[in-house]
Amino acid sequence: MTPHQRFAVEEASQVGEARRAAKAMAQDNGFDEVAAGRLALAVTELGTNLVRHAREGAMLFGRGAQGEIDVVAWDRGPGMDLARCERDGFSTAGSAGQGLGAARRAVDRFSAYSLPGRGTVIAARIRGAAPKEDASRFDVAALGLPAPGERVSGDSWGERRDGNQLLLLLADGLGHGVDAAVAADTAIASLAETRTNSPAELLQRAHESMRHTRGAAAALVHCDADGLRFAGAGNICARLISGVQDRSLMSQHGTLGVQIRRLQDMRYDWPAHAILVLHSDGIVTRWTIDDAPGLLQCDPAVIAGWILRDHCRGRDDATVVVVKRRP
Repeated sequence: MTPHQRFAVEEASQVGEARRAAKAMAQDNGFDEVAAGRLALAVTELGTNLVRHAREGAMLFGRGAQGEIDVVAWDRGPGMDLARCERDGFSTAGSAGQGLGAARRAVDRFSAYSLPGRGTVIAARIRGAAPKEDASRFDVAALGLPAPGERVSGDSWGERRDGNQLLLLLADGLGHGVDAAVAADTAIASLAETRTNSPAELLQRAHESMRHTRGAAAALVHCDADGLRFAGAGNICARLISGVQDRSLMSQHGTLGVQIRRLQDMRYDWPAHAILVLHSDGIVTRWTIDDAPGLLQCDPAVIAGWILRDHCRGRDDATVVVVKRRP
């Protein structure tokens, strides 16, 4: 998957810049005028809200697996009462008070989380066409940013679904830039080229196909109704987090395409209400969301945005993938 585009939104002129970028992305995705207009409206309303009420506001745009466009807006402002702010007519700035309500109505999916003094993360999704039927039990969101100064990311992720089974792979090419992206994308290609559901076997085959690349750290998870199987090589972090547990999934030392020991599948129980988080080393390792009550109940894109906003190292490619099980 391509990395997200990030735009600072701290003054009015930057709202227009973000809107133009979103419009260009809509055209590239083949959105019709109605869908492109809904996207522009949502970006305008969310961006204006950032300028009026927030500090260190930013917007991220990315393409989804079915051609949709995902928008994430975050800030470090005073926070907000989301239930009141999403109601038309409520305003703290003397405006018409239609910003968040209008944005919610314009999009196909909308979720938000806010804490006093800690700011807000809002995630929205706009589809250019009717989505394919998705009977999967798993809801997946990923946010990724390239290293400063780079236009491509050395991180890449991909998924393969088969009924109620999900294979999810996150790869981090050594270094950053184009060569790192080639290594990570080669790893992701193995999802389509190899039909096995064994994470260890799939990573072993990816290792062989990546001999011509600089190599990558990678982690692969197979999720089903009974829990999950996991295999990893290198420093991709994987955790199962619930309100009562925070368990790390164990990767082996090594680098796909360079040198690895024989990999083995490790089976883990998936506790009720737990989420699965994978991220590259562009995110600090020892982060916690214990100080963000209720965040685990949010949309996966909001959780990923909160982690990326607060825990990105800011000097390397950074990608966060969050998986929730649907009821």
